[in-house]
Amino acid sequence: MAAVMGCRTLSKDDVNYRLHFRMINEQQVEDITLDFFYKPHTITLLTCTVVSLMYFAFARNDADSNNNLWVGLILVISFFLVISILAFPNGPFTRPHPAIWRMVFGLSVLYFLFLVFIIFLNWEQVKKIMYWLDPNLRYATREADVMEYAVNCHVITWERIMSHFDIFAFGHFWGWAMKALLIRSYGLCWTISITWELTELFFMHLLPNFAECWWDQVILDILLCNGGGIWLGMTVCRFLEIRTYHWASIKDIHTTTGKLKRAVMQFTPASWTYVRWFDPKSSFQRVAGIYLFMIIWQLTELNTFFLKHIFVFQACHALSWCRILFIGIITAPTVRQYYAYLTDTQCKRVGTQCWVFGAIAFLEALACIKFGQEMFSKTQGLYVILWLLCVAFITFLCLFGMVWYAENYGPRLKVSERSGQECGLMVRAAAWSSGESSSLDQWSDQSLSESEDSNYIDSCGYIPETFKAAGDKEPGSSTAPSRRKRGSGRNKASNGLGSKK
Repeated sequence: MAAVMGCRTLSKDDVNYRLHFRMINEQQVEDITLDFFYKPHTITLLTCTVVSLMYFAFARNDADSNNNLWVGLILVISFFLVISILAFPNGPFTRPHPAIWRMVFGLSVLYFLFLVFIIFLNWEQVKKIMYWLDPNLRYATREADVMEYAVNCHVITWERIMSHFDIFAFGHFWGWAMKALLIRSYGLCWTISITWELTELFFMHLLPNFAECWWDQVILDILLCNGGGIWLGMTVCRFLEIRTYHWASIKDIHTTTGKLKRAVMQFTPASWTYVRWFDPKSSFQRVAGIYLFMIIWQLTELNTFFLKHIFVFQACHALSWCRILFIGIITAPTVRQYYAYLTDTQCKRVGTQCWVFGAIAFLEALACIKFGQEMFSKTQGLYVILWLLCVAFITFLCLFGMVWYAENYGPRLKVSERSGQECGLMVRAAAWSSGESSSLDQWSDQSLSESEDSNYIDSCGYIPETFKAAGDKEPGSSTAPSRRKRGSGRNKASNGLGSKK
């Protein structure tokens, strides 16, 4: 009898682990409408790959050795992306298509391997690679060598203030809007914004371009650019949270305008997850995880400035903005996977994209330290220690504020954590017994972590619309996006977007 019970318990644990790991690492596509784009075409892909390789190998002129290297490098990357589509996991997102996120993960693996390769070269070899990529880098200069920073700060004129609203100010604003869309927490966004300004102060002795006038740092950066971007991003988050998503098949839409609209909407999120990084009964491990999240975030930002200072290229160079764009793209699945690992007690390991992102951040820092030994020899250890302590203090202060706000102004509907877990287990058991595992996966992606790890959850009577839609949804039916109360911790989703708004 004990052996039977042990097997049952083990089987239930295996089911839970499979569900939670698939939620962050191998998200499935619900309600496939165009089968061609989601069926495996491995033989066709292999044939196209071999034919294209034969063409580039025998039909082109290989007299130019430099061109041979470029073509070979491009084809290696291209075929690695093909393998990524075939072998790598989907990750936590499926829009616009899982193959896109598989290629994103493949590019991050390639960048990780490139950093490993770079670390074992010397400075002369690295410069040869950079000059091969762009011969103009031979004449590149550091911005800190030709510009002055934080001069005449007492002179405050309207013309001088307006001169600071350039493309970089817009980059600050837009960048923080995107960060808010990823983090989805006013408290964490403002904490990261303030701690980054402190980071600039503590590392100003290494990077002269971190020096700024007080009014530039406080008013223009923190309040206007960063604050405005955070407000915009969080406003979009709130707008997306209060909508109910209904996705209809493009086959059931009969108008050309409706089909075009549905095709464009394929590039928007299929659902939107309500995020709660911290609640009053969070464990110390969760608090430490948020602190680690902020440290890695600051490290990634620091790498941006150290890389262009040590390897000598300016912010407007393609190496700079391509890296920023690439890091921004891989940050999206990374944050989602890390959040699930941090808040969901059933999630026992981080997702693959999160693991690779952490490795990239530390390898970039390692490359900066190796090739910037002359600069880092001037590091004042006291400043680094004070920086870590300040980030820790502000992080805990932020978390305390988030707890206080949740206790005083949060939702009043409270259910014990154990009751929430029992509700989740009952719904999971019902779904698995009826064979509706795909609907369960979609529901898990939206609300499972919140229901099992938060005191502020919906009542046990909540039934996700995915289960309702499985039994009574009519083809082509549509429902207009509805609104729900903010802060409920739920994001209901079903499988169709109607052709009518």
